[in-house]
Amino acid sequence: MEDDFMPTIKQAKELIVDKKYKECEALLCTSMFEHPHDAIPHNLMGLLLESEDRHAEAMKHFRAAYALDPTYAPPSWNLECFGCFAMQHRCAYFESDCQFH
Repeated sequence: MEDDFMPTIKQAKELIVDKKYKECEALLCTSMFEHPHDAIPHNLMGLLLESEDRHAEAMKHFRAAYALDPTYAPPSWNLECFGCFAMQHRCAYFESDCQFH
């Protein structure tokens, strides 16, 4: 599943790191519109919103992503990551990020 979205994931991560939030939001809104039943765009939107300190909205997108596909690891990983008072691990853009280092 992730392979289909690899360019979007990489671009979103780069835009978030570069703090190009409006451009990233446009990318992710388009992706959510084109793939309304896929978890990946919602997980990425959650990461974008967390980067903008919009925690409550971010958690909604992580929960939506989890509801759409409970087998896709990043949303539940990010719910745990951002749902704690002290971040216990790094956030997950990719499934491979869902491991403790």
